[in-house]
Amino acid sequence: MTSTAVTWSRRTDSSAVSANSLGPVGDAGTDTFDEEVERFFAALPAVLDAAGPSGLARARAWRRALFDAGLAGFGIPEEYGGRSDPADGARRLQRLARGRVPAEESTFGIGLNMAVPTMLQYGSAELCRRFVPPALRGDEVWCQLYSEPGAGSDLPSLTTRAVLDGDEWVVNGQKVWTSGAHHSDLGILLARTGDAPGKAGISMMVMPMHQPGVDVRPLRQMTGHAEFNEVFFTDARVPRDWVVGEVNDGWRAATQLLAHERSSLGAGSDDGERKAAGSAALPVHFLLSLAARTGATDDPHIRQELARAHTGEMIMTWLSKRRGIHPSIGKLWRTKQARHAASVAAAMHPAMIAFEADDDTEFWQYHVLNAPRMSLGGGTDEIQKNTIGERALGLPREPGQA
Repeated sequence: MTSTAVTWSRRTDSSAVSANSLGPVGDAGTDTFDEEVERFFAALPAVLDAAGPSGLARARAWRRALFDAGLAGFGIPEEYGGRSDPADGARRLQRLARGRVPAEESTFGIGLNMAVPTMLQYGSAELCRRFVPPALRGDEVWCQLYSEPGAGSDLPSLTTRAVLDGDEWVVNGQKVWTSGAHHSDLGILLARTGDAPGKAGISMMVMPMHQPGVDVRPLRQMTGHAEFNEVFFTDARVPRDWVVGEVNDGWRAATQLLAHERSSLGAGSDDGERKAAGSAALPVHFLLSLAARTGATDDPHIRQELARAHTGEMIMTWLSKRRGIHPSIGKLWRTKQARHAASVAAAMHPAMIAFEADDDTEFWQYHVLNAPRMSLGGGTDEIQKNTIGERALGLPREPGQA
């Protein structure tokens, strides 16, 4: 088979707004750090306004502004676009940015929270130089190409195959439940490259999404949104050296990426905005407002459930502050909290699901209908419990597992 040569290069978006005027911040260890962050956020609205109404354009403008201000890559080597973090700058920035980060930031969640840390652990220096700076700057959006119709929780049974053809891998197969694939530039792909069954013979590679042979089809959810997709590969091509780690040894990197995913999911928190979007549990302060408005505070059962929701929210906060905690613990608790908060909202306002949404009920409908899927993304609750039992508590493996 003759290879069809394709030139792959770093993607840049000339329409994205430059934010050099915001300037880099000072040393995170100095007293001026908070002032520099405040100046950044004071100048940010003008940058976002210049990007226009497009959500993706605003997302790129936000990320580029953050990168140009020196706030995008704490703890990542400078050669890859990051900066040193001598005074816990990332946490300080998170505190100062609460309620001020545009919703479009979620566009980059998979790239920043999953692909980049895995690339830094397992990728070559060349791959890190190629992919990490554009991810930090918002030039490229990532998706995660893991689950398949016949390989969800049993991911090692995946059948998507990549065959080496000269300087490229030729990929054929299908993925499903791929969040954000419809606006992604790159995908972190698991494909079978060897003949060994199960975890052996699987490689991790970077799939360019904008090419012939990659067909993305949105899947509409009961919320009315289409955040997930199914992706079909028909002779799609990947450069030979875009393998993360070693060929046929991608399972180690794959499990590490899942750990990063569960950590980021478990750390999800209220950003202060009232929006029908995202994957965070309903914040308790919204539930309290609904209770006061509907008169549900007179119901002792509702008051008890609100107290449980408050307790759960505090536990989520405390878990996010613990260092070294197994990522499945935070992820499992967050999905439990999301389902409980949604059930409390539905109990206080049951008619919201039955009627066409207006500006008020759309918010509640989304979060009530979205809560069940949060127990699936990043691994089902059952998988999380097995993982905690085996890897955190040292219990015997589930019977029948390879």
